[in-house]
Amino acid sequence: MFARSRTVRMPTREEAPAGRPAPAYEVPAAHALLGTPLQGPYPEGHEVGDFALGCFWGAERRFWEVPGVWTTLTGFQGGFTPHPVDDEVRTGRTGHAETVRVVFDPGMVSYGELLRVFWEGHDPTQGFRQGNDLGTHVRSVVFTHSAAQHAAAERTRARYQEALTPFGYGAITTDILPAGEHPFYPASALHQQYLYRNPSGYCGLGGTGISLGTPPGTQ
Repeated sequence: MFARSRTVRMPTREEAPAGRPAPAYEVPAAHALLGTPLQGPYPEGHEVGDFALGCFWGAERRFWEVPGVWTTLTGFQGGFTPHPVDDEVRTGRTGHAETVRVVFDPGMVSYGELLRVFWEGHDPTQGFRQGNDLGTHVRSVVFTHSAAQHAAAERTRARYQEALTPFGYGAITTDILPAGEHPFYPASALHQQYLYRNPSGYCGLGGTGISLGTPPGTQ
């Protein structure tokens, strides 16, 4: 498989599967645990954050447990193939990262707090790897929906680098990209709220154990 080659690398647009003009499967209407719509409509005043931090099964659970998060859904983002299917993404040839879309009430939880969950929930220095999972699809990315989100992601990335370096960690490899330039494609029903329906299922995430804290200006 492309993603299991000796040297993992991002594919080019020419190497990516052509994809399809519409989704290949139906996505559940509601969150299996929260009961809220997965794809909207979302309440007025709520915001969206997109986070890729490895296998999205465990990543999604980390976010739905946060008070103030209204709904979560898993999907694929940051690649070339339109409306990819799960097996295509796992080859590494689509260029997509496994991503969790988080819809939240900013009056209850700040974007800065979600960034803390993101940074502390995985090891952002591993490149195309997260624990035992290898491939471009498990890389670390924050897809931002506003200039304020982008600035907060950059500030906290720098802050977390300062926290990690004294413990011997290398450079953070997390990309920070505008969501508007990288469409989000929901994953199939199998992958939505997987660990709620399969509590003993696989979760390959493991954080560094090092805290970001709550740096000023991330709220």
